Amino acid sequence: MKLTFHGHSVWEIETSKHRVLVDPFLTGNPAADVGAEYFDKLDALLLTHGHGDHLGDGVAIAKKSGAQVVSIVEIANYFEAQGCKAHGMNIGGAFEFPFGRVKLTIAHHSSYGPGGEGLGNPTGILFEADGKKIYNAGDTGVFLDMKLIAEMNGPFDVALLPIGDNFTMGIDEAARAAELLDAKVTIPMHYNTFPLIEVDAGEFASRVEAGGRKVVTLKPGESFDV
Repeated sequence: MKLTFHGHSVWEIETSKHRVLVDPFLTGNPAADVGAEYFDKLDALLLTHGHGDHLGDGVAIAKKSGAQVVSIVEIANYFEAQGCKAHGMNIGGAFEFPFGRVKLTIAHHSSYGPGGEGLGNPTGILFEADGKKIYNAGDTGVFLDMKLIAEMNGPFDVALLPIGDNFTMGIDEAARAAELLDAKVTIPMHYNTFPLIEVDAGEFASRVEAGGRKVVTLKPGESFDV
């Protein structure tokens, strides 16, 4: 499995047979290394919540690529109303898709759409394919149930954690989250896209690595082989 970072919280997952995109905020994303047109062939689109910096180009990409949208049921309904294929889920539920297994977890945040419409609860995403497990925390603060999530669903090969502060965890909370999850590799996201979320990823890496855990920091366009 190959995991490619496209800036902010945009992740492309390539399994042995499928291509999946998470939180497709590309247009208007100063950190993005590619545009929405890059994803003309896609099996699935996974959404953690409805904010514009995550929902992003989702509708356009889903329509163009024919990707199935997978998210909490309110977001799935939002996409279906705009002519997209979608599969609604809810927190704690899992489903085995042709492209991989998806399970939604809690995330402490908010979730509103482009028109201010409520789009259900924010989520984290557990994704499993080819014998590998990825936990994407979504936008969230740290919470003790991260330990339970890891105990029941791990061990995780990769944990993707927001570190940018202000809207999500900052370095202190994210470092504690990495400890609770104890993934083989932790990769930071949701930082340095805008001035409000500028932090030092090197400081985060040092904090986590001091506890004996591995951190990989990716620049937009860089990949990690899981």
